[in-house]
Amino acid sequence: MQAIGVDGTTAVELGRTLGVSKQAAGKTIETLERLRYVERARDPRDPRRKIVRLTPHGLDALALSARIFDELRAGWAATLGEDRLRALEADLRRVTPHDVFRLDVPGWFG
Repeated sequence: MQAIGVDGTTAVELGRTLGVSKQAAGKTIETLERLRYVERARDPRDPRRKIVRLTPHGLDALALSARIFDELRAGWAATLGEDRLRALEADLRRVTPHDVFRLDVPGWFG
């Protein structure tokens, strides 16, 4: 859902961002729509295009997942220590390909 972003996206753009086919992105959108996390609408900038955007339910789910992740990270910091956790995050950034898609990740990892 982070790949959809606050301004919404199209199935083609979502597929490109996630590195999957338009069909796979479409199936994901259908599932998220059925669960009321997203809705389809006309693009206000181009009425010929359909965009997918997060619903209030989807935005709430993203906010909740961010809070949960912050709690998990705090637990990791308590176990490993903040310095070691930062080093681990730096190591993970180093082994992640630079051309991999970038989502709106929390600031702790950016």
